[in-house]
Amino acid sequence: MGARPWLCGLTDQPDDAGPPVADHSDHLVHEWVVAEALERIGDDHRTALRETYLRDRSYAEVADELGIPVGTLRSRVFYGLKALRAVLDEMEVTL
Repeated sequence: MGARPWLCGLTDQPDDAGPPVADHSDHLVHEWVVAEALERIGDDHRTALRETYLRDRSYAEVADELGIPVGTLRSRVFYGLKALRAVLDEMEVTL
């Protein structure tokens, strides 16, 4: 029955309907919104966020590639996240 049995009656699916079909529309909308927000921040911040967060690369590797100290990259990520939050607030988006 699950952790919240009271939710079973709130769906139109019978109990034997099988697993729910994944709906990827929310994920696609989130990707679009984040991509749009990233375009609205500065190039240095966008690059720092894209390389460290979205591509999951190490700070040392990215800093070396960009030719900047690791501390500078960390600062760009910090302020890039603040700028991204401000843009998302302007867009009236909550993720």
